[in-house]
Amino acid sequence: MNSGRFNTPFQDCIHTFDRTVSSYDPFPQIRNEGLKLSEEMRKQLIDDGRAYLGKPYTPISARDFMQFVRTGDRQAYEEKYFSRRHKLCALVTAALATDDPGFIDGIIDGIYCICEETAWVLPAHNTYIRDTPQHILPDPSRPVLDLFACETASLLSMTYYLLKDKLDTISPLICDHILEMIRERLVKPYLNDHFWWMGNKDEPMCNWTPWCTQNVLLSVFLLPFGNDICIKVISQAAYSLDCFLKDYGEDGCCDEGAQYYRHAGLCLYHCIDILNSVTDGAFCRIAATDKIRNIASYIVNVHAAGDYYINFSDCSAKAGRMGIREYLFGKTCDLEVLMRASADDFYHDYHSGNLFTDESMRLNLYCRSLTIMFCDEILKYHEERSRDPHYTVPDIYYPSVGVMVARTPHFILAAKAGDNADNHNHNDTGSFILYLDEKPLFVDVGVETYSRKTFSPDRYDIWTMQSGYHNLPTISGLDQMAGDQYRATRVECDLQDDEKSISMYIEKAYPLSDKLKDVTYLRRISLCASAEIFTLTDTTNCDDVILNFITYEPPENEESANTYRIGNAIVTINGASIVSKETLPITDPRLALAWDHDLFRTRFSMNAKTFIMQVRPIS
Repeated sequence: MNSGRFNTPFQDCIHTFDRTVSSYDPFPQIRNEGLKLSEEMRKQLIDDGRAYLGKPYTPISARDFMQFVRTGDRQAYEEKYFSRRHKLCALVTAALATDDPGFIDGIIDGIYCICEETAWVLPAHNTYIRDTPQHILPDPSRPVLDLFACETASLLSMTYYLLKDKLDTISPLICDHILEMIRERLVKPYLNDHFWWMGNKDEPMCNWTPWCTQNVLLSVFLLPFGNDICIKVISQAAYSLDCFLKDYGEDGCCDEGAQYYRHAGLCLYHCIDILNSVTDGAFCRIAATDKIRNIASYIVNVHAAGDYYINFSDCSAKAGRMGIREYLFGKTCDLEVLMRASADDFYHDYHSGNLFTDESMRLNLYCRSLTIMFCDEILKYHEERSRDPHYTVPDIYYPSVGVMVARTPHFILAAKAGDNADNHNHNDTGSFILYLDEKPLFVDVGVETYSRKTFSPDRYDIWTMQSGYHNLPTISGLDQMAGDQYRATRVECDLQDDEKSISMYIEKAYPLSDKLKDVTYLRRISLCASAEIFTLTDTTNCDDVILNFITYEPPENEESANTYRIGNAIVTINGASIVSKETLPITDPRLALAWDHDLFRTRFSMNAKTFIMQVRPIS
């Protein structure tokens, strides 16, 4: 394979071990029933499994599969598909926590139910060439390896690994069947076909690469496939991971957003860990590099407050809580801030009974096993650090993506420069997000439930993708366009002074005609730490500018015409007059997970060359 022009740290590591793959036994205490569970953990596992006992696995028909191509709807099929996997995952960990034989029969039903599916690929991913139309039905003779075909293989492989002895007492045919299905549906296509996420020189990658690769590595190394196959898998995985890393800046910023860190940065960490385990540490030096440490730190740096995260791109404002995986990543990279933030979230979820409610925990048996295995360690760590609960998350600027995050005792500010060619891109160059006293104030809406349109040429017909529904101007009736040519220029960021600021020209993010070629638009966003004042200053020579602001609470007029109250903030406006207020109904299920009520868009017309907005806390 040609490594292209990028660095090859993973491929370089292949040459440092003797080409003999060690056995992979990541959870011996769980597999051998030697792990002592707390009563709280045992109860959560058993209750989670019992919720599924006596309930049949949801039938899936060919008609269900065809609905995506016919109607564009993803949810109808995916709800049935994932419900089967959630059930199997919960039953397996319940069986590890108790001797109740009812769990085993349900597990066997699940294994055969999933193996009898014509294909494991989702309908929305059922294509052999990137960004081409999906086939209406799957071809069982030519499996497609997408995110969830690989997840399914991993789930079955973990079931084999954890419960083989118990399953063999009923019939050795059960595990033989799993082994054969993984061979035909994962190993052969992985080694003989090429799927875009496996990497091809300079072709851009995304979270698919480490996410799929992690599950391929688990599926192969947990099962008895032999040294030759394992070496081939390591070689391909190393190439793929190098292809993935080439698209990350040295600063470690995930341009897909915090929600995708779990599938990008975290899965990359697990790939390194698995490869280390089977090569006697040949890949350990990668985890010590600044780039990997920066990738690990990203999730803490973009955490806002509580369940909220800075959420540019397709990321939800509630991007998921941290836990065991982030803790282990922080431990490997010697990042105490990440370890402490992860331990805080884990402690909360453990005592509220929510350890296994996150989607990755419901679907991925490997993540569940990590949680079981390291539960006592992270709780002990939390107890030791709780005597000194304060830790500082630094202000940061990520030049590779153009994201700035700054903090004061009252405010958390994020702003985005960069361009409109991010993975999971929204047209949001120059937008900002502002939290006040740990509550959202000026927000990024996020993304609605995925449909056929989401990843199609019609993507930017969706309102949440458009710059007019971000905290951005509409210039001469035009909103921003997608593409790397639509970008911020002359970006300057200063986080060293009392007034933390970022400034940029954003006119090139708009498709301005020749008539408007001389238009300039300078945006400066600042946060004064000592005075606790947020200031937005826009300066332009264009006579037709509408300013759009998306807020968590509706603006209410105060005594003067240019002063508003939004939540617990006083907002002062100069250089513009209000045009309209509208409610943005939050009816979509995915958006409703992030927002507990409707959002609001307020539009102002600039009536001066300079617009200034200042935000202060209500004292």
